[in-house]
Amino acid sequence: MVLLLTLPGIHPLRKGLISVTRSLLKPFMSVVPFCLFLLMDIYWKYEHRPSCESDSCSPSEHLRHQKSIMKSQRNALLIASALLFYWLLYSVTGLVVKIEQLNKRVEKLKAQD
Repeated sequence: MVLLLTLPGIHPLRKGLISVTRSLLKPFMSVVPFCLFLLMDIYWKYEHRPSCESDSCSPSEHLRHQKSIMKSQRNALLIASALLFYWLLYSVTGLVVKIEQLNKRVEKLKAQD
């Protein structure tokens, strides 16, 4: 959507893309609470995971510990990318709307002269 909104030369489609994107931003806002939930889950698992740094762990426990760390890192990456993409879509849509409003003002001022 961001690429379609920023492509030059598609003025007839831009109004429809803007309305579709603005209507999608509200349902996509549910990404933010989900990211907060995942972040709290990562924190809880970090605080309550068993330490497996000495030789007291069996190989299966050590593997389970490593998998837990990998899942937490994956979830952190998903959180960061989801929030970044939402913010990017929100800000680009806002900028395109402002540009359209400014273009209308310029045309209106030119028509008055």
